[in-house]
Amino acid sequence: MKELIEIAGRVADRLIARKQTVAVAESSAGGLISAALLAVPGASRYFLGSAVVYTREARRTVMDIPDGDMKGIRSSSEPYARLLADQIRRRLASDWGVSETGAAGPTGNRYGDAAGHSCIGIAGPGQSVLTIETASADRVANMHAFARAALMELDRQLAQSS
Repeated sequence: MKELIEIAGRVADRLIARKQTVAVAESSAGGLISAALLAVPGASRYFLGSAVVYTREARRTVMDIPDGDMKGIRSSSEPYARLLADQIRRRLASDWGVSETGAAGPTGNRYGDAAGHSCIGIAGPGQSVLTIETASADRVANMHAFARAALMELDRQLAQSS
C-alpha cells in the first residue's frame, strides 16, 4: 500500500495545485485506488467520491448505466473503462474520472479474460484508456497492480495536461 500512497501523493499535489477534483469507479481493484487517494492528507480538497462497481446491478443503480447503454460493450474492456470513467466524472461533477475493470483472480472472468487482466480509463482534460495483463493468478497482487496502473496513468495525464 505504501507505493500506492506515494503515487497518490503526487496525484494529490497536482490536483491541489490546480484546484481540481477526481472521482473513481473501480471494480477488481476493490477500492484500493480510492483508499490510496484518501490516505493522502488533504484528500477532501480533491477527492469527491468513488464506487466499487463490482456487479451488473451496481452498474445499473450506482452508476446509472442501463443495459441499453451496454449494447456492444462488455465488462472488462477498454470501451467499458472509458464509459465508467466518463460516467463517474459526470455523476460527481469532477474534473477527472478514473475507472478500473478487470479480473483479479485466481481465475479469469466469464468474458474469457485471464486473471491479471484489467482495463483503466481516465476522463478529464486528458483522456486515455489502457489494458494491463499481469499474467498472474495472485488476486491481491493483481489488485495492487491494477490500482498502481490506474494511479500512474492519472499521474501521467495530469503531468501532460499541465
